Amino acid sequence: MDLSIATNPPLVELEEFKKWILFEDNDLLVLNKPGWLVCHPSKNGPFSSLVGVAKEYLTADTIHLASRLDRETSGVVLLAKHRKAASYWQKGIERKSVRRCYLAIIEGELTETQNISTYLGKDPYSEVYVKQMVTKKSRKAKFAETVFTPLFVSNQYTLCSVSTLTGRKHQIRVHAQWMGYPLVGEKLYGSNEQIYLDFCNTGWREEWRDALGMTRQALHGRALGDSLEGQSFWAPIPSDFTTFLKRKLGIDEGLMEKCILDSDQEFLSSLVEN
Repeated sequence: MDLSIATNPPLVELEEFKKWILFEDNDLLVLNKPGWLVCHPSKNGPFSSLVGVAKEYLTADTIHLASRLDRETSGVVLLAKHRKAASYWQKGIERKSVRRCYLAIIEGELTETQNISTYLGKDPYSEVYVKQMVTKKSRKAKFAETVFTPLFVSNQYTLCSVSTLTGRKHQIRVHAQWMGYPLVGEKLYGSNEQIYLDFCNTGWREEWRDALGMTRQALHGRALGDSLEGQSFWAPIPSDFTTFLKRKLGIDEGLMEKCILDSDQEFLSSLVEN
């Protein structure tokens, strides 16, 4: 079963959860979230969300989600075990001393770095309540800035690194669509949001595979780092990413590793410069 396409994914097993741990100490629990699991607790019990399972693993009543990812986005998620640690990392994100780096596969051949600076707000034309869009500056609109840097381009697709200078809802996905290079696998911010609506109502349809390219949005939280303490966390590249890159972009293992290493080095440099 491909869990990334499951509208009602199975409950997480504790032994499987332990394999997702990237780092743990008295302050933090850092995890590599799979692209089929929600972060926040759900009505289906503690083993249906990342936070819920983490609380069971720690036998804790509370845990603080210092960073989060959309359900279909895989990668680094940081949980703080107490309020002081949560405050440090959350304030770091606000003051931009804590930064994120993502990897994305987008439709189309992006040949130059794009720095997108816009305002985001609720999309009044969409049937999806949570959908955002690029909008004019207003009292309710939120400023958002995203940098897309191409790493490898082939066959009308681009592997790129993405850095967010702000942290807004669905920011990368909205900006990718707005600049005309939507994420591969994107159901909501792609060419037809009806796919998202149908998916929510009836589940995955195999007929969508060719149109979407992947069964989930091709977005991976590769790294999260703190420039003040010099601490950084890295999530390995998921298999659905590497499979798509090999099959559709024709990139071999060695070149893929080089592209990702170059992106990693650029991110580490940005932390030092920050």
